[in-house]
Amino acid sequence: MIYEPRELGEADIEDLIELERACFNYHWTREQFLLGLNRKAFKILGIKTAAGLVGYMAFSLIEDEMEILNLGVRSDYRRHGLAARLLQKSFDICVESGIRKSFLDVKASNEPALALYRKFGYKQIGVRKKYYPDTKEDALLFRHDFPKDS
Repeated sequence: MIYEPRELGEADIEDLIELERACFNYHWTREQFLLGLNRKAFKILGIKTAAGLVGYMAFSLIEDEMEILNLGVRSDYRRHGLAARLLQKSFDICVESGIRKSFLDVKASNEPALALYRKFGYKQIGVRKKYYPDTKEDALLFRHDFPKDS
C-alpha cells in the first residue's frame, strides 16, 4: 500500500512527540513543536497508516531557502521508501514556492540518511565538529540547489 504524505498540524502534536521519541535520543518538546507551528516557522509533513503516524519531516522555508530540521521514520517502517516520499513532497512544495536551495545536517554515521540525501542530489559542503548533543558526533552539512527552470 502506498501512503501519501500530508501536512500535519497542532492536532497531531501527541503523535509527533511519540514518534520523535521512538526515532531520536534527543528530541523536540511539545512547546517547540507548538511554537514552530503557531509561528509558521516550519512545516511538518507526515505519513499515517492504520498503526498511526509512522514518518514525519519538519522543514523551514525562509526567503528562497529550505532547511530540513528533522526526518524520522518508525524503525519497523524503514527501508520502504517513506523517507523518500516525505522528501519528494517537500521538494514539490519547494518548487511551488520558488525555493532555490536546500540545506540540512546529518550525523556522520547515519549511512541510510546519507544515501537518501545523495540520491536526491545533496552535496556535502562542510562539517560541524561534535555537533549533536546526544552523541557529540560530527554533523555533515549538505546543500541541494533546485534547477533554475523548475
